[in-house]
Amino acid sequence: MERVLSVRLQRRLGPFVLDVDFETGPGITVLYGHSGSGKSMTLKSIAGLSRPDFGRIANGAQVLFDSSSNVDVQAHHRSVGLVTQGNTLLPHLDVRGNIEFGIRDIPRAERNARSAELLAMFGLQGFEHRRPRSLSGGQQQRVAIARALARRSRLLLLDEPFSALDDALRNSMRRELLRLRSELGLTILFVTHDLREAHFLADRLAVFDGGRVLQLGSREDVFRRPASRRVAELTGVANIWEGVVREVSTEGVTVDVQGAALRALAGGRAFAPGDRVHAVVRAERVNLRRDMQAASSPRNLIPATIVAEFAYGSSHVLQLQPEGAGPRIEVEIAARPYEVLDIAARKLFNVEIDPADIHLVPGEDAPERTVTR
Repeated sequence: MERVLSVRLQRRLGPFVLDVDFETGPGITVLYGHSGSGKSMTLKSIAGLSRPDFGRIANGAQVLFDSSSNVDVQAHHRSVGLVTQGNTLLPHLDVRGNIEFGIRDIPRAERNARSAELLAMFGLQGFEHRRPRSLSGGQQQRVAIARALARRSRLLLLDEPFSALDDALRNSMRRELLRLRSELGLTILFVTHDLREAHFLADRLAVFDGGRVLQLGSREDVFRRPASRRVAELTGVANIWEGVVREVSTEGVTVDVQGAALRALAGGRAFAPGDRVHAVVRAERVNLRRDMQAASSPRNLIPATIVAEFAYGSSHVLQLQPEGAGPRIEVEIAARPYEVLDIAARKLFNVEIDPADIHLVPGEDAPERTVTR
C-alpha cells in the first residue's frame, strides 16, 4: 500500500496564521510560494522542529503529531530527513563522520556499511576524509542529503537546499534529486520560491499563499488549470483577461474578452451566460501563424501586431496588440521557431489559441458552480 503523508495543522505567530490541510505520497511534492507564505514553517512542523497549535501529522501509519491525543514525536524519532539551505555540515567532522552523525547509535559494522553505501550513491568515494570546507557547494549538499537519508528515512524534507549554489551546480543537484526519487521511491517535500525550479522538479505542486494551500495537484494540472486568478498569478501566467460568458454549448464556452469572442473549454466547471470570468492562458501555449487568412478553424485566430519584445537567450517573450477587438497577448517562443517565423523582420501575425489552452475561472463576484456527474 502506498505510504501517504497527511498534514493538517494550524499555527498562529502574531498576525500570521498557518492553516494547511493536504495529503501527498511518493515522488516530489514542491511547496511553492512567495517568502513568508508558510512553506518552511510547514516543513519544520513535519520535521518536529516547530510545534503546531492544533492538528495532526501522519507519515503512513506513524502518527508524528496529534493535538487531540497529545502526541508529539521528538524530531530524532520521526524517521524524517531534513536538509536546509546553506552549509549545515559539522566543520570538525570529515565527510564520513558527517554522514554517520545521525546513526552513531547503531553497531559500527552496520554504520560503516551504510555510510559506504551512501558514499557510493552520491559519488563521494575518495572524499571520505575531507572536511566540509574543502568541498564544493554541490558536494556539501550531497553530503547533507546523504546524512539526511542515513537512517533510511522514507520522507525527505528539503528547504531551498540549492539556493546558495550557482546555476550550473543548482541544475546538477536538481537532476541528482530526480535520480534519487526514481531509485529510492522516496516521498520528498521540496520548498522553493523559484518558479522554474518548481516546474522542473514537481510531480505534484502545492501553491502556498498567506498561510494557506490554494491548490495542490499534478504539476501540469496546476500550471495549466489554476484554481483561481491568484494561483494563476503566483504560477506565472502572463495572460489573465477579464471576460463575460456569452454562450454555453456542448462544444464549450464563448467568452467576450474586450470585444473579442474567444472559445474555451469549460474544464469541469459549469458556466452560464452573463457569468464574469477570468480567461487564463499561459504564454508558452500561444502560437503565431504567418498566414493571415481568417479561415474557419476550431481554434481562436486573432490578427495582432508585435508591440514589445524581450530576449532571454533560448527564448523570446513577445507582446502583441490585436488589430481589432481583444486583449493584449503575451507569447513565449523558443529561439528556433523565432528564426523560422522571421519574427525579427515581421510584426503582423495571426495569434492562434486552442480552446483547450484557455482555462476559465470564476470572477471574484461570480457564483461558483460545479458540474454534477
